[in-house]
Amino acid sequence: MEAFVKSAWDTLCRRYSTDEALIGQLWEELEKAYTAKDRHYHNLEHIAYMLELGDRYKVDGSAFDLLLFAIFFHDVVYEATRSDNEEQSATLAQVRLNRLGIPEHTILKVKEMIIATKSHQATEDLLTNLLLDLDLAILGSDKERYDKYSQGVRKEYSMYPDLVYKSGRRKVLQHFLSQKHIYKTAVFQEEFESYAKANLNRELAELN
Repeated sequence: MEAFVKSAWDTLCRRYSTDEALIGQLWEELEKAYTAKDRHYHNLEHIAYMLELGDRYKVDGSAFDLLLFAIFFHDVVYEATRSDNEEQSATLAQVRLNRLGIPEHTILKVKEMIIATKSHQATEDLLTNLLLDLDLAILGSDKERYDKYSQGVRKEYSMYPDLVYKSGRRKVLQHFLSQKHIYKTAVFQEEFESYAKANLNRELAELN
């Protein structure tokens, strides 16, 4: 899995830079972030799953590179007790992509996409909506993968006792279920929506 993610990173970056040392250095930074001991869900496995699905539902041309860069950096800064993870991740992405020589307009678009993962609201931009759906694809996965995800999230919030965590988690699940659609794109609504609602309702029943 780690080799798959690294290969995807190397291939992506080599379209913009011949500096192998820099590409390797930036990978080491990403790897360190996503393999930190407190990363039980927001880790390389999450990135790998998004990359896998992103390739399956990808758009053509350079737009796909925007999606890939956003996937790699969207959770690079993640602490369960912070409220600015997305902004910090976007800022770090800007600095690192600038070092790779990525065009400024591309960097700004990647930043915008990453920040959109904070609220997960539908936008007018298809690529951003696809990123949001990839980020939440786990909700519509099979029972085993979903349960591993929910257990991972609980571990990331292990600083909170059950009483506090369960109350907050119920609100999150109910928020998703109260929306007309969990997913923003038609393909995800068709392929993942019903499974996501079943998983969310099942976890909510278990919390209750």
